Amino acid sequence: MKVTETIKATNTVNVNIQKPAVTPANLFKPKCILAALAVTMLAACGQAPESQNETSTSPVESQHTAKTNPDKTVPVSEQLDNYLTRDIKDEVFYFVMPDRFHNGKPENDMGDPDIPISYGGLDKTSKWAFHGGDMVGLEAKLDYLQNLGITSIWMTPILRNKAIQKDGFGHHGYWVVDFTEIDPHFGSNEELKSLIDAAHERNIKVFFDIITNHTADVIKFRECHNDDGSFKEEGQTKCAFITEAEMAAGKTYTPFVPENEQGVKVPDWLNDPKYYNNQGDNLWQGESVITGDFAGLDDIDTSMPEVQQNMISIFKDLISEFKPDGFRIDTVKHVDIEFWQVFAPAITEHAQDIGIPNFHLFGEVYDGNPAGLSKYTTEGQLPSVLDFGFFFNVKDALLEGKDINRIAHLFDNDDYYRDADSGPDLLLNFLGNHDAGRVGHFLQASLADASPEEHLQRSKLAHALMFFSRGVPVVYYGDEQGFTGDGGDVDARENMDPSLVDVYNDNILIGTDKTTADDNFDPNHPLYLTINDLAQTRIEHLPLRRGIHQMKLVDNNKGLLAFSRIDIDTRDEYLVLMNSSNETQTLELPVDANQYEIIYALKQPAEIKVNEGFLSTKLAPLSLVVLDAKSAVGHAALTEISIGDMYEENDRVFIPAEVSFENNLATNLINVEFYAVDSMGNEVLLASDNTHPYRAVVMPSVLDATATIKVRASNYADQTIETSLEID
Repeated sequence: MKVTETIKATNTVNVNIQKPAVTPANLFKPKCILAALAVTMLAACGQAPESQNETSTSPVESQHTAKTNPDKTVPVSEQLDNYLTRDIKDEVFYFVMPDRFHNGKPENDMGDPDIPISYGGLDKTSKWAFHGGDMVGLEAKLDYLQNLGITSIWMTPILRNKAIQKDGFGHHGYWVVDFTEIDPHFGSNEELKSLIDAAHERNIKVFFDIITNHTADVIKFRECHNDDGSFKEEGQTKCAFITEAEMAAGKTYTPFVPENEQGVKVPDWLNDPKYYNNQGDNLWQGESVITGDFAGLDDIDTSMPEVQQNMISIFKDLISEFKPDGFRIDTVKHVDIEFWQVFAPAITEHAQDIGIPNFHLFGEVYDGNPAGLSKYTTEGQLPSVLDFGFFFNVKDALLEGKDINRIAHLFDNDDYYRDADSGPDLLLNFLGNHDAGRVGHFLQASLADASPEEHLQRSKLAHALMFFSRGVPVVYYGDEQGFTGDGGDVDARENMDPSLVDVYNDNILIGTDKTTADDNFDPNHPLYLTINDLAQTRIEHLPLRRGIHQMKLVDNNKGLLAFSRIDIDTRDEYLVLMNSSNETQTLELPVDANQYEIIYALKQPAEIKVNEGFLSTKLAPLSLVVLDAKSAVGHAALTEISIGDMYEENDRVFIPAEVSFENNLATNLINVEFYAVDSMGNEVLLASDNTHPYRAVVMPSVLDATATIKVRASNYADQTIETSLEID
């Protein structure tokens, strides 16, 4: 792509202000994100107005809105808007594996003997097998979840599975054979409806975990398997992947279904091998990522229009029957991206048509790179994904003691997610899960010499960061009880009920003398209490869940991090200050307000002082403090806007914009919109950005028919300026 040298400037100012000369004194001062050179931040970001003398008791300015003060004896979910209409950013998720949670109906522990493929597999002493948890058990523990501060329950898949395969047991729910009913190990359709109704009565949402990429392993290949489905070669575990080029040259597999498993899938069209890719096992690279069998599971050909419509029908029917509040979608990156472009709008529209206006979809893309994750929220049209970038970076920085700068880089890359209908505030943040492992395991494995008290404090710190930064927090079941595990997968799937699994029961838990051999529904566990306090604080202060996230400081040497959450309507600002080190640290940064109130602290800091536009305090080791600015953010006075040199990186085009200001604020609250304009003058919004550096990050194909880039900046009040750039 070539950018012309001439810039078509419009620079329209919509208010009557005197445009000052552009001098170094009033050029935009960036909100510096520095690694080892944090001391230079104060000079680079300039001084606040001289009128801000040292104070800690100045009156609250009139434009600052009063905070709500909810009764903390009332559960968080009951303080929120109705579950049907509330914003997804208000949620606190609890990710639970029903089989390992609570057994409320022992008579269904083996499944249904009348459906052989979905029967058996119970062994409470094996970490691989079924353990008996079910829908009745989940419903019985709703008070426990509600009092924790949970507002949304996300369950691993619960549809009817193939109970036993060559490589294990379907306790996790990802080996579906029937997409129309619940697995009998977990209960009945009516018991699932009862759970959802009971949750909704408590104003708690329920999310299903769904799979569109594959079914259970039923289809076999003549070239690879015997008639009974076993492998032809002794010791063989996979069927070699056949590429498209090899298929074009005549090399293919001959699919068949063993006699004892013919016709087991529901709906019936899933029994026909023609709807599958039939190319052998996934190599985790190249074209096999899309068309290979995921760990031997039957890979559905989601590129077929007929398959797309059939899958849409399956999940429309589930929504109509059970009325869940949304879907978490498994193995998103292993499905053709064109599938999501059709599936997501159709599912959302159907839910809205039947009275679920805020039905929400979020995908699992196992990738820590924002360029990989954001592909599915932009080009793929999914509203959100699980933020594996947050997971990996917070794990490294807070749970393994590595540099804190990686968290600043994480938030700096949020521009990848900004487009016309989604953004980083919709991402789901998590600290561990059923595949990767737990907070406790990461702490014990990487910081083995640290004390139990430090492990507990670091877990609290990581949870606090997850609750107060942009995005939606997800608590993994058992983390509130200090579960640790021995690794990922089945080693991170302990029982909440008293366990009979030896490799679980020898674990040392965090914050308690209990083991997993005990009942672990303890409402007095220190992590349970901390999470409840975090959830209560988050619900009491709207900007902490819906405010924009602006980085303020990172000091890699001291382990310090600071950011703001700002409500763009009220202009209320909250400062989140974190010390990730094991030493008390002095923090200083430029601010606009004269007075701040501590509304949350993991450990109480020293006195908060504001002097000549700088806030200073001493933060205790491994602590986090949230401050409420007692005056609203001022209005930025815009003077100049320009478009920088466009460039390509990570299969994206970056369109940078520079904005200059007349006044000298520590926080410049503005919104910058980027538009693609075609030769006929039609405008399409590409992205909106309210954090420096201001830029749009788009797929190259988005600009194919673009003649001009228009950029418009607004100060969320009464001033707008814009400029344009012709491209060819």
